[in-house]
Amino acid sequence: MGTFKFEYRFKTEGDGTVVDLTGELERIVNENGLQSGLLNVFVPGSTGAITTIEYEPGLIKDIPELFEKLIPSDRSYYHDQTWGDANGFSHLRAALVGPSITVPVSDGSLQLGTWQQVVFLEFDNRARNRRVVITFVGDLV
Repeated sequence: MGTFKFEYRFKTEGDGTVVDLTGELERIVNENGLQSGLLNVFVPGSTGAITTIEYEPGLIKDIPELFEKLIPSDRSYYHDQTWGDANGFSHLRAALVGPSITVPVSDGSLQLGTWQQVVFLEFDNRARNRRVVITFVGDLV
């Protein structure tokens, strides 16, 4: 039994950016002999989120539209009055989705569904340099 920590860094274009992390997670599992256990993916910060979707062009467009309907960006929030940064909607969206996901690893493979990918969702109202912290607890080859 062992534990590992990795970090993955990338840039986003701001609100509506969806980044498929699945390939990077598979690379980490394969290159480090992670055999069986739990892989946690966490985004530090309060305006980004981690979830799973079918990473395809239609959903990449649908996701920002959904959040615009649920938590509109064109209205004022109490957070905006506190800090003056006009990204209250970003914090609310990220809180709704959450900052992390845990994926089982078995026989050296992520246990995702056929059409399921792990993605980062950017909700901030500006481009950002992001990082995700990836931790593994389990058996190694």
